[in-house]
This record gives sequence, C-alpha cells and structure tokens, in this order.
Amino acid sequence: MDNTVGKVKSLSAKQLRSGWTTGACATAATKAALSALVTGEFQNPVGIVLPKGDMPQFQLEITSFGKDQATAGIIKDAGDDPDVTHGAMIMATVCFTQPGAGIVFQAGKGVGIITRAGLPIPPGEAAINPIPRKLMRGVIQEICNRYHLPADLMVTITVPNGEKIAQKTWNPRLGILEGISILGTTGIVHPFSCSAWIHSIYHSINVARKAQQSHVIGATGSTSEDAAQALYHLPDCALLNMGDFVGAVLKYLRSHPIKKLTLAGGFAKFTKLAQGALDLHSSRSQISKGFLWCIAESMGMKQNFKNQILNANTAKEIFEIAIKNNINLADSIAYKARNKALETLRGTATIVEVIVIDQEGSILARVG
Repeated sequence: MDNTVGKVKSLSAKQLRSGWTTGACATAATKAALSALVTGEFQNPVGIVLPKGDMPQFQLEITSFGKDQATAGIIKDAGDDPDVTHGAMIMATVCFTQPGAGIVFQAGKGVGIITRAGLPIPPGEAAINPIPRKLMRGVIQEICNRYHLPADLMVTITVPNGEKIAQKTWNPRLGILEGISILGTTGIVHPFSCSAWIHSIYHSINVARKAQQSHVIGATGSTSEDAAQALYHLPDCALLNMGDFVGAVLKYLRSHPIKKLTLAGGFAKFTKLAQGALDLHSSRSQISKGFLWCIAESMGMKQNFKNQILNANTAKEIFEIAIKNNINLADSIAYKARNKALETLRGTATIVEVIVIDQEGSILARVG
C-alpha cells in the first residue's frame, strides 16, 4: 500500500499510529544516497518495499554530495510507540570502493559496534542487524543492476546523538558500544509491541551463554535488579532485560539453558506469577485477592480479616494487613512463583531462585 509522503500510516481514527524502524529508515536513506551518487540528483521522497509488501515513502531531511560520495538523512518516525529513537536522524553515506569488495557496512558516529558474541552480528561489526542489511543490499543491487554498475560499495550509517540515545537502551549491557543498533524485521514499528522487548531477552540470554555465564538475573524492574545485584555482583551480561516477560525468559531457557536463574521482583508482580501468569503487565494479567486470601487463611489468618483482604485496593495493602498479623505472604508467593517457573522450564536442569522485593529494595522473601 502507498502511504502519504513523510507520514506514517494510521490504522484507524481510534488506533495508535504505526511507525518505521531504524532499519527501514536506513534502507530508504541508502537508496536515496546511492541514486543521487549515480544520477547526480536526490529522489525526494524516496520509496522502498518492506518485507511484507508495504511501500512507505520517506521525506529526505538531509542531502549532500562529497568527494565521490553522497549522503541522505531521514528523521525516524516511530508513530505512537514510545521509542527512544523516535525523532532521531538516520543518515546513510554511500561511496564506491575497489572492484570485488562487495557491499561493506560501516558504523558511523552514533551507530554501535558489536563487542560480544551471541548476537546476530559477529563482534567487530557495525550494529546493523541482518534484515536491515538484507533490505539495504536489495536496494543497492536494484540500482546497480539498473545502471549496469558493480555493487562494490561502502555504506556508512550515522545517527547524530546516537551514543547518547543508546544509553537509554540495553545496548551497553549487550556489549554494543558507542551507539544504537539499526534494527527491524518487518520495517514497521507497532505501538507498544511486545516483540522487540522479547527479542532483546533472547539476545541477552544468547550473550550470557556465549560469555559462559552460569548465573543470570531476570528482574521486573531496576529496584529488584539492584537488590539481586547487591547479593551477587554479576557482570552486565548476566542481567536479563526481563521486565514483565518472565514467560519469555523461562520458555527460551528451555532450549537455551543456563545453570542458575534468579528471578527478582515485587510482591504484586510475583503474585501474578504464583497464580500462573507468565506476562506480568497490568493490562494482561490481574491479581486475585481471593488467591491471596486463600494463602493467608492457610497460614493462619483469622476469618474476621477476610472481608478486609477481599476489599483491599492493592496487593501491597493485603501484604501489610497480613504482616500486622505476623503472616508473611511473600514467603508463600516466592515458593509458588518458583514452582510455576520450574513447571514452565519443563524439567530442564536450571536452578531457580525467587527473590521478592519491596518498593524500597528490601528483601521480603527468598526461595531456592
């Protein structure tokens, strides 16, 4: 489908806008730069074909010629997704190289360099993922075939301010240094999509395995991670980007095992896991107050507190009611959450520890 120049498609008036990945922007910038290098003129806007047949048009914000090279820049529009790269300038500089060199990708300023094994791109290479590379090779080959030119080119992708943006991502922990990654599989950013986060979990586990890390931590947030790290002081590559996606961690570890997994999270999050939920986000799983009452009752809570627990506003309030009666619900929640994790791992040899943390970072319970 064709899209309005410089705009991202809106699926309906009531839905959030989709956007374009850094990989799609880099591909369009590469096409524009190479076309200009060959013809002497910049095509603006520039259109590309994405893997699923979408045909977006991108407005060029920067165009320039240098000595035997051309540069095009596109501002990334992530639509309504809270993407840290939204608004970033994605630039491609293209120049011909010596015969037989083929297509070479280079990291310009603001694009990361891979320094650890376990990622889709080997150490020493620019952090430009396989699908964006494939898309860029495709537009390069198309233009070179049209003008009967050899596809021997250097493509340098630059993202001004990319190194600063990268500090807000998981790149430093993954061993991707000095900038952001050029990413994307479909070329489209779907607002609040889980897929990108889940893939970052897979990458984190792969990096940890390649580094022969025998113990990893999956935390629901920074407070929980800090508390677990205070116990173990593991290297960055052992800290998984888990968030709410405990299920993604556990399912991937089935086929990519690591000796020990420590899960660290708040009482409310791990109550959901204890109930059987593997996605702990508030919009996709809820806490059962009845579940907590049954635990409290089994631990000796008197019947006259039942209504107080069932009418409580939050899991934290329920926990505090129980504590006042000398009942630590976190102990049982940690035990049940660990059992659910072991069940999900389906008999793998991974040792599982569960640590329940309060909002101040203190440990409420620790099992395993």
